Amino acid sequence: MSEKSKEVTEILELNIEQLKRLFGTQDKYLRKLEDQYNVSLTSRDGKLQIKGNDEKVHSVVRVIHILCDSEDEKDLEEQQLNYAITIEQDKQNDSEALEDIAQLDKECICHTISGKPICPKTLGQKKYVEAMQKQMIVFGLGPAGTGKTYLAMAMAIYAFKTEQVSRIILTRPAIEAGEKLGFLPGDLQSKVDPYLRPLYDALYQIMGADSFQKNMEKGLIEVAPLAYMRGRTLDNAFIILDEAQNTTPAQMKMFLTRIGFGSKVVITGDGSQKDLAPGVKSGLDEAVRVLSGVEEIAFCKLTNKDVVRHPLVQKIVKAYDDYEAKEKSTNRKTKRQRSS
Repeated sequence: MSEKSKEVTEILELNIEQLKRLFGTQDKYLRKLEDQYNVSLTSRDGKLQIKGNDEKVHSVVRVIHILCDSEDEKDLEEQQLNYAITIEQDKQNDSEALEDIAQLDKECICHTISGKPICPKTLGQKKYVEAMQKQMIVFGLGPAGTGKTYLAMAMAIYAFKTEQVSRIILTRPAIEAGEKLGFLPGDLQSKVDPYLRPLYDALYQIMGADSFQKNMEKGLIEVAPLAYMRGRTLDNAFIILDEAQNTTPAQMKMFLTRIGFGSKVVITGDGSQKDLAPGVKSGLDEAVRVLSGVEEIAFCKLTNKDVVRHPLVQKIVKAYDDYEAKEKSTNRKTKRQRSS
């Protein structure tokens, strides 16, 4: 047997709260660690025994230390465990990355109306929040479920409540306004509301419906389609452009030139989910190319590792990424064969 594959036993002493947090309902988290790393985990008298291949045992110890060293006293979520495993497997020699995970629960932005803290849950989200704190314009790019819009909304509400800005403006393109919206009842606002509903939902959850309605009636919070931004100068506001992959280059340029003094802007989008007509260029794609060299603008690229919805969503996003990468590789190979 080689030195690398020798069997070892590691014993960790944990208090009852740490064990309870680590085990999960019916010990499901311990079972997950066993299956993931092919080790044996047993607990007795406050001691956790880990037995298996030395490298695998070392990896499990690192993950357990991170999960138990966190100051978060709430029950462990499966997403937290999955993320710790993902980072450990990707960066086995980067202890700082794992240590940073334990600090994520300290980065609370604000609380929902029910008192739940809103914090970045991944290192990618942490960098995204830090960029929003430091830069005037931030592009949040990445797949569904990575918290791009929700974290931006939390930052906007925090800035509003602490009087860093005097109002919040939330906008997204209603790309079907020229066709299907005409069949919906009501005035123009009623027609575009379905496209803005995700923004309303986040506001209700963080601010509460009553507070949102009062501030909206005062004009301090505005939720509107992108077309309403034309001809305006937006000073002293926190502005969020959501679903930016569905803007045209002209719309994106129009939006970016609305920004005034004292404002902060967050632009979110997922380049893989465009709803534009065939042949129409995305304003988001063009903006990334045009503005990538501007120092005052930050580009935060979140990945499937930053998905914080159900674990199945992360698997779906990764499966699509792998499929699209394979398709591109096949297409390139076909083109080379045709050219030769």
